[in-house]
Amino acid sequence: MSYNYLPLDRKWLHFSQIKNLLDFHQHVSITFDAHERILACREYLDKKMAEKDRLFYGINTGFGFLQNVKIDNDQIGQLQYNLLVSHACGMGEEVPTDIVKLMLMLKIKSLSYGHSGVQIDTVKRLMEMYNHEVLPVIYTQGSLGASGDLAPLSHLSLPLIGLGDVYFKGKKMPSSAALNELGWRPIQLQSKEGLALINGTQFMSAYGLYCLKKAEHLLNMADLISALSFDAFDCTTEPLKEQIHTIRAHAGQVATAAKLRAYLSDSSIADQAKQQVQDPYSFRCIPQVHGASKDAFEHVLSVFIREINSVTDNPNIFPEDDLILSGGNFHGQPLALALDYLSISMSEIANIAERRTYQLISGQRGLPLFLVKNPGLHSGFMIPQYTAAGIVSENKQLSTPASVDSISSSNNQEDHVSMGANAATKCLRVIENVEKVLAIELMSAAQALDFRRPLQSGSTVERMVKAFRENISFNEQDRVLHDDMKAAVQFVKDYQMN
Repeated sequence: MSYNYLPLDRKWLHFSQIKNLLDFHQHVSITFDAHERILACREYLDKKMAEKDRLFYGINTGFGFLQNVKIDNDQIGQLQYNLLVSHACGMGEEVPTDIVKLMLMLKIKSLSYGHSGVQIDTVKRLMEMYNHEVLPVIYTQGSLGASGDLAPLSHLSLPLIGLGDVYFKGKKMPSSAALNELGWRPIQLQSKEGLALINGTQFMSAYGLYCLKKAEHLLNMADLISALSFDAFDCTTEPLKEQIHTIRAHAGQVATAAKLRAYLSDSSIADQAKQQVQDPYSFRCIPQVHGASKDAFEHVLSVFIREINSVTDNPNIFPEDDLILSGGNFHGQPLALALDYLSISMSEIANIAERRTYQLISGQRGLPLFLVKNPGLHSGFMIPQYTAAGIVSENKQLSTPASVDSISSSNNQEDHVSMGANAATKCLRVIENVEKVLAIELMSAAQALDFRRPLQSGSTVERMVKAFRENISFNEQDRVLHDDMKAAVQFVKDYQMN
C-alpha cells in the first residue's frame, strides 16, 4: 500500500493515520469497496424514489419542522440546492486550514460506508477538492452540534455547486473561479445529497482530532518541561519513586512518574543532597496531575476514534435490509461531553505549570528573586508570570462546560442540542493557551537552571535546554520579553523529543 495517500472505506481509521495525513500532506482516496457500496446505495435509493406516494424524510419532504411537506419529484434537485444555500449561515472567524482538511476527509469517510445515498460524482469531487487543496471557507459559529454541524458543513459543501469561497493556490477566491481554473463543472445534486452532506458531526470531529493531536504533543512537552522545572527548583526525587505509584496504579500517573525518573536519572542536580523534606504540590504531585490529564486524553481519544469510524448523517439507507431509517446519529452529545472533558483536563496542565513558574521566580532555593541578577533595577521574569496567570484564569472560564446548555430550535422540533461545536472551538483556544503557559514555564525554568551551573540536569532535559538556548538567550538584564515569549511558544510547538 502506498503511504502517499490515505485509503477511505469501512475499515477502522486510527489516530496515527490522522496524524500522518496532516504531517506528511497525504492525499485521500476511497477504495474499490467503498466505490461499489456508494453506487449500490444510490441505485437502491433511485428505485425507491420511483415508488409513488412514499414519503422519505429529507429526500422528498421538507426538513426539520417542515418534515411533513411533500416535495414533487421534479423539485428534488432544487430542494437539495436550497438546503445548502439556506443553511450556509456561519459567522465568526474562519476555521483553520488543517481542520477544514480534516472535515473534508471525514465527510468522505462517512459517505464511503454506503449508507448515505450520495452519487459517486459527489464523493469524487470532495476527494478532488482535498487533493487539489481547494479548501472551502468555513466559519466557527453557527452549529448547535445536534442536527449535524449544519452551518459549517453547508459552507464546506457550497463549492460543490459553485458557490461560496475557497482558498486555492494560497488565495481566497469565489469557488466558481477555482472551478473554472480546474475545468470542473458544478455538481447537480440529486435526492438526499444535500442532507447527506450537511448532516453529520464532521465539524466537531475535526476540531476534536486536531485538539487531540496538539494535546498529545503538549502532554509530552509538559512532562519534559516540568522535569526541567523540577531540577531548576532543586526538588527531591522521593515522590517519583515507583513504589508510591504502584499502590495507586492510575495508568497516567504511573507513566508520568516513570518518565520523570528517566529524565532525571542522570541529573547531578537531582543527586545532590537536599535541605528541604518536601516540595510544593506543583512539583511533588506532577505524576498525579499530569497523569490524570493523560487518562482523560485516552478516554476522549477513544470517543473520537469511534465517532470518525461511524455514519452520522440522516436518514440512513440500508439497501441489504430494504430500509430507509430516520434517526439521530447526527447528535453531538458524545463529542460535546468529551470536548468539555478535554478542555478541563488540558486546562489543569496550564494551571499547575503556572504554579511552578510562580515558585521559580519567588526567590527561594538559592535562586534570585524574579530570576534576574539585580532585582529591583531589573524586573526580570516578574511579568511573564502575570501573563501566565491571566491565561490560566481565561482557561478556567473557557472550561465551563458547553454541553450542559441546550437551546431549542427549528420551531421546537430540535428541542435538545449538544452545543458540541462551541465545546470544540473553545477547546482549541484552551489548548493554544496551554502552549503559551508551558512556553512561559520553559523560559523561566531555563533561566533558573542557568543559575545552577555548573551542575547539570538529565541529558534529555539538557538537550531541550541547549536547543532552546539556540533560539532564546539567557536574560542578563531587562529586555522586551514579548519577543522571547513568542519564540518560546513556537519552540514548544515545534520541538520533537525523538
